[in-house]
Amino acid sequence: MNPLFLLKKYFAGNEKGFDLVYEHSRLVAGKALTVAISQGVDGTLLKFIEEASLLHDIGVVGTNSPRLGCRGSASYLRHGILGREILEREGYPEHAMVCERHIGVGLTVEEVILQDLPLPRREMAPVTVAERIICFADLFYTKKPDRIDRELTLDEVRRGLSRFGERKVRIFDAWLREFLPGSGG
Repeated sequence: MNPLFLLKKYFAGNEKGFDLVYEHSRLVAGKALTVAISQGVDGTLLKFIEEASLLHDIGVVGTNSPRLGCRGSASYLRHGILGREILEREGYPEHAMVCERHIGVGLTVEEVILQDLPLPRREMAPVTVAERIICFADLFYTKKPDRIDRELTLDEVRRGLSRFGERKVRIFDAWLREFLPGSGG
């Protein structure tokens, strides 16, 4: 598995999108690996976390996201689904599930239905510890070019999640207690 090769393959002709997604994903991978190591993760699972972190946003390539240089037809919300499809085609089903399940703190089938989201009607919340760690790490970084290399504060993450309801903030705080005890969760 070569995440960089796959990103370059799918972002061919979109240097801006590649640069932003790769830089964002590299930062997410660094935080995810730090968290995973603090949790005693090692070996094969650590390698998986690094690979999946680098690929979690590959589906952005198929979205209509001009600020990322992406001219696809799908809404940005669907980038997790698109990433799953890409990585399943490439033969990486476990990595594919990280793509699908990393949006925010995850989406429940009830949320998809109640909000009439343009997504499949199924659970899309992180299940495994690796998925939760990657999802957690992703919350700290944006793909906005002017802020891409700055880690968000806990308050900024909470504020962003609160737009989607207090339940999302409670999930984040639970992950904070699990992954970074003593950090204010």
